[in-house]
Amino acid sequence: MVDALASGKGERIATRDAIGAGPRAVAGVLEAHGHRPRILQVEALLRMGRIPDGYDVLLISGMTSDLAAVQRAAKLWKSDGPIIIGGPVASEPERVLGRTGAAAAIIGEGEATLGEMLQAGLDKASFTGIRGLAYLEDGETVVNQLRPIQGKEVYERYPASTRTMKDYPLHYAARVYVEAVRGCSNYNRARTGPLGSRCTACRQCTEAGLTERYDCPEGIPPGCGYCSVPSLYGPPRSKPVRVLRDEVRGLTEMGVRRLVLSAPGFLDYGRELQVEPEPLTDPRSPEPNYEALEELFESLGSLPGLSEGEVSLMIENVKASLVTDRAAATLGRHLEGTPVSIGFETGCPNHSRLIGRPDTPAECLTAVRRLRRAGLKPYVYFIHGLPGQTEETVDRTVKAISESMRLGAERVTLYRFQSLPWSAFSECPSGPPAAKDRMSRRIYEAAQEANRGRKKEAMGSRLRVVLAEPYDRDPSLMVGYPMKHGPVVLVEGAAGREGEVVEVQLTTVASDRAVKGRPTDAMF
Repeated sequence: MVDALASGKGERIATRDAIGAGPRAVAGVLEAHGHRPRILQVEALLRMGRIPDGYDVLLISGMTSDLAAVQRAAKLWKSDGPIIIGGPVASEPERVLGRTGAAAAIIGEGEATLGEMLQAGLDKASFTGIRGLAYLEDGETVVNQLRPIQGKEVYERYPASTRTMKDYPLHYAARVYVEAVRGCSNYNRARTGPLGSRCTACRQCTEAGLTERYDCPEGIPPGCGYCSVPSLYGPPRSKPVRVLRDEVRGLTEMGVRRLVLSAPGFLDYGRELQVEPEPLTDPRSPEPNYEALEELFESLGSLPGLSEGEVSLMIENVKASLVTDRAAATLGRHLEGTPVSIGFETGCPNHSRLIGRPDTPAECLTAVRRLRRAGLKPYVYFIHGLPGQTEETVDRTVKAISESMRLGAERVTLYRFQSLPWSAFSECPSGPPAAKDRMSRRIYEAAQEANRGRKKEAMGSRLRVVLAEPYDRDPSLMVGYPMKHGPVVLVEGAAGREGEVVEVQLTTVASDRAVKGRPTDAMF
């Protein structure tokens, strides 16, 4: 298996310390069928220039923006065995199969589809009957009927692999993602862009019952206009506590020290249990399932490593509409000092509504304040180049960045709008780079200024980091990743100490991405 996630043309930069959950989920299917897969990160494969001998099937996982890396990996395959493509990049099957020559692409959730393929011995003659699969036949792309959203039983039938964690060289220092929730509860629809313009303001997606919200009379894809998660993965389904506990235990036994419970919206965890058998298609009601959250945190927190503080546990994104005072207090009790991200995307209320957001910029600011009070480190997301971006939306977004920092946000994460298949904005062109667009540049500069200010404020403070590897531009410095929250640290005087957790004092701002520091006497 080749992990090409977030690698673009073949090299991770900003996400070098992140290991996604998808490849291990696929490896779990292979292991359940008696195979022993090996995972290679695409950078390592491209440096080697060849795929090691002895393998008869090549699986490649990538995001839509990683097609170039996926194509480069596929070109190195010299065996007669099939190439199978998965991950979001497979949502454009004709494009990915045509560019790579792969035998098949798995669209959407992959466990059951891959399981059926393996049961059939990867016999191409069986491909016609497998839902969720696209394949080449006589040079033409055939797309089978899509597979229904998988039930939760798949998580117990195919637990994610922990054995393959050792295949990642930096697993001891990386943020390792553990999928806690699949799918998203935001079934609002975009009201701008070519597809969103079909909206007749019927309010079915915002005011009807949960089952009715699932479909749009005008065929507008669900969710935020720039996102394809609801279309590809459906409403939220949470992994059972016992499955997550087994996975986390296995990862810590492999030496993992930084764990992230991933979800499109973590506070959706267990919410579907409150509305079953209907689908959870409302991003605002009911409130979070506080009992399910407490059970999860208490179960994981009692595991060796986590209970002693030697392993850090973090979460990823939350919807501001679900950050009640009680939710913030629950997160703060179990995750104090760790980051949690809130998606604004735009600071303009009307623009937020038009792109299908589940909450307003004002609610996002309230969530920042509540999370900060609870002892967490809020990060805020924005996107430049979105459809509908105007001088007014930029003005409001720049103000929202400033206000979020005033209320306690620790970092601004800024993305450029990318057009994704299966999203409401799939027919919109991707946004231009900030350097080429005056309005986007204003948002970019506001984000840069905010982040520089936070880094300067942090100088002199102390931080626990795990030493990962020598810095490629100056091997006398060691790259240190924060155990909980903070910037990447280039550590002086720590050469040859890979894998150690040390306390460092921050000394200077090195770049937009990193600071410098030196070890104190404290060792862990």
